[in-house]
Amino acid sequence: MFKKILLAGDGSNHSRRACEKAAFIAGNTEGAVVMLVHVVDDLPSRTDVMDEEMKPREIPDHRKERVQPLIKYLEKEGIPVEVKHVFGEPGPTIVREANDNEVDLVVIGSRGLNQFQQMVLGSVSHKVVKRAVCPVMVVK
Repeated sequence: MFKKILLAGDGSNHSRRACEKAAFIAGNTEGAVVMLVHVVDDLPSRTDVMDEEMKPREIPDHRKERVQPLIKYLEKEGIPVEVKHVFGEPGPTIVREANDNEVDLVVIGSRGLNQFQQMVLGSVSHKVVKRAVCPVMVVK
């Protein structure tokens, strides 16, 4: 049923809990693969964009290391994993990756913001639930 699972992960405790759920689902689905999407919210400045010599940037290694525990957990569980590190705003980027890659399920952790925090800050998981075209599992 859920053959292609997108796991939104940043290395936080919330994403680790989401990783465990994604591994459980993938482990019980023959042929399932987990696509770990790590969004780095570090957009270029306006002057960088206006610079005609702007070169594509690489995700720094120290940022990639944050999701290594998730990758190791999935590998230890015998789950095939594809890793994608991308720059962008987390909510829209996760939705774009889910929709463009036609995933069957998105698994994302929740920080558990209260109503005021959610109103002021917005919730990545809420944005993903509203805009993804596939089922989304929010792990508390």
